[in-house]
Amino acid sequence: MATDPVPFIIDIPDTALEDLQRRLQSVRWPERETVDDWSQGAPLAAIQSLCDYWRQDYDWARCQQRLNQFPQFTTPIDDLDIHFLHIRSSHPHARPLLLTHGWPGSVLEFAQVIEPLTQPERHGGDPADAFHLVLPSLPGYGFSGKPTRPGWGVEKIARAWDTLMTRLGYPRYFAQGGDWGSAVTATMAALNLPGCRGIHLNLVMYHPQPEDLEQPTEEELAALEKLQFYADWDSGYSKQQSTRPQTIGYGLVDSPVALAAWIYEKFYFWSDHQGLPESTIDRDHLLDNIMIYWLNSAGASAARLYWESFNRFQLGNITVPVGVSQFPQEIFRASRRWAEKHFHNIVYWNQAAKGGHFAAFEQPGIFVAELRDCFRQMD
Repeated sequence: MATDPVPFIIDIPDTALEDLQRRLQSVRWPERETVDDWSQGAPLAAIQSLCDYWRQDYDWARCQQRLNQFPQFTTPIDDLDIHFLHIRSSHPHARPLLLTHGWPGSVLEFAQVIEPLTQPERHGGDPADAFHLVLPSLPGYGFSGKPTRPGWGVEKIARAWDTLMTRLGYPRYFAQGGDWGSAVTATMAALNLPGCRGIHLNLVMYHPQPEDLEQPTEEELAALEKLQFYADWDSGYSKQQSTRPQTIGYGLVDSPVALAAWIYEKFYFWSDHQGLPESTIDRDHLLDNIMIYWLNSAGASAARLYWESFNRFQLGNITVPVGVSQFPQEIFRASRRWAEKHFHNIVYWNQAAKGGHFAAFEQPGIFVAELRDCFRQMD
């Protein structure tokens, strides 16, 4: 099988967009929630407003053109076609950097940071901070292939990403991720893959141990409180996707409203906003991300990563250089004391002033500054 990357252009047929319009025009809505907040889930009025805009004003052609301005490719790894963006800096000394998204995100999360990272001098930065970027779509996500058999968990993805970077001519590289991207990135470091020279995370996936509960600091008490809220009120999606992804997949693939509500609710609870996610992330960009799932019928295939790896992922012992940037509205923020149990070479640790789980999407300027400050500490 040929492994050379093949150029890829997104070209969604009009029939797919017409089908979406028909479905949005024939929605059978549930009744209104019985509360005046989000405690029962995404409110009817919020989802109706989002879907009215989707049907009447949203323009997919704009998003397609935006993505197609970046060099895109596919390449087979373990018999699965992996879609990725590969943007080389004009600076010959630029360092290779792999960026991995999570759920319910996509490579679109990074669209606004691509030029500042590849051409920093155009955005008030130093050319010494330039990177060559590789942005893969996770298996079953976006325009990557969908696994047809079990096994595509975090460790296999980590090894596949190392294969991808080697195939692109990067024997030494750095890696960054949040959400599932954090799990994949940390696993690349834990596996001691020779090409991975350092990592940056904007989510530390740490499960507090009994000894962590004995004399917690104020910071750790706040983290435990947030983790408890997640367990009690915010984790139903993960329980469903990690146990019965196929069942929820029927609704996510068949109904654009179900998919939009499933994803939009997470942007409400996990992003740092003033009332609605649109105060931080443009509504068009939120729908762009939802469209990546809708057009690829990826509701079930993306959810399957939870079945493969949720609650099975272990940090292990990581000795490569590690940088961590934690954002205030993140699902969970580990203390440095906790993190040091697994990360034995932390070279950068910072608390960002604002932002949430979708750091690059919400605060691209802060995200870029964090990566620059972090990777300056690594050779």
